[in-house]
Amino acid sequence: MKPALLPSHPLAQAYRAVRAHSEALAAPLSAEDCAIQSMPDASPVKWHLAHTSWFFETVILSRRPGYKVFDPSFAYLFNSYYEALGPRHPRPRRGLITRPTLDEVHAWRAHVDAAMTAACEDPALHDAITLGLHHEQQHQELILTDIKHGFFCNPLLPAYRGDAPGLHPCAALEWREHPGGIAGIGHDGPGFAFDNETPRHQVLLYPFRIASRPVSNGEYQAFIADGGYRRAEFWLSDGWARVQDEQWQAPLYWLKDDDGTESVFTLHGVQPLDPHAPVEHVSFYEAAAYAAWAGKRLPTEFEWEASAAMFDHGAVWEWTRSSYDPYPRFKPFEGIAAEYNGKFMVGQMVLRGGSTATPPGHGRDSYRNFFPPSARWQFSGIRLAEDI
Repeated sequence: MKPALLPSHPLAQAYRAVRAHSEALAAPLSAEDCAIQSMPDASPVKWHLAHTSWFFETVILSRRPGYKVFDPSFAYLFNSYYEALGPRHPRPRRGLITRPTLDEVHAWRAHVDAAMTAACEDPALHDAITLGLHHEQQHQELILTDIKHGFFCNPLLPAYRGDAPGLHPCAALEWREHPGGIAGIGHDGPGFAFDNETPRHQVLLYPFRIASRPVSNGEYQAFIADGGYRRAEFWLSDGWARVQDEQWQAPLYWLKDDDGTESVFTLHGVQPLDPHAPVEHVSFYEAAAYAAWAGKRLPTEFEWEASAAMFDHGAVWEWTRSSYDPYPRFKPFEGIAAEYNGKFMVGQMVLRGGSTATPPGHGRDSYRNFFPPSARWQFSGIRLAEDI
């Protein structure tokens, strides 16, 4: 009689679940789909699948006795931005990496996964592995945002998912009041957090109101109809210049037929524009312009976090009026991971809340996403605030 198998470590179970989710996201795609790079800010799905394996192999496995690197050339191809780990293939040319093949990348993932089973049993590696899992979840979201942009560039406008999305209910816009005062901001307690969410500290808030839901497509249509993209008085100078240079007339992925009917390109293909759905794929510039047109403003990231329990969120990443800066007494992760967040703390704006592309269980109220103010290909939207 064979002895009963001992249950694997919970971290190993979490590892398998995260890695399987990445594979599931790529499953509907062909090898050709996984190779495209539609713009410098996006990466091929194959690259995301490879880079996340590179992270586990380079940061964890290569330091373990007896581990054999799958292919030494992959270190150059799939490093992202880690200067301490050597040179890398230029980001804008990731779509040119036709070799290794997608099958070879999947074989690499299996090779890494086999070695990570034992690594998950080592308590000294738990923090690094946990970081790697959250890192892979970030790339799972990027798989969806990047393939959506790639498919939008295809004249056929193919669908990633075959099912049709349901319509959103018409939810009344309400205003939730916050009294202001001293508020604790940042992660403090059990569970994982990125270094940019720490340390927890106090901020002074003045009384404010915040909207109960994000701005809807229908509400944003009113901004467009009132000449929002033609009226400079609503726009920050850099945003107005971008509108002129790139001829913005609506959010990214909005389409208009010859008869004036509006539709939107989604992961489900081209769909009728749902007026009650949150507007998404807008830049910070568009969010700030809409807020100015509406006679409101965007919340700061501190107002957003302090009032997060007062409203539902998670439909779209929500732009805040806060620059992506370090918290007081910020200290980056130690070792190689020191490059993870801190060196990007300039020229970017903070988004809060998560989106429909965010993997389940990945978000939290202290989570700080960040992008340049012109970014539109993320699932980014608008929540309004105002002073009391």
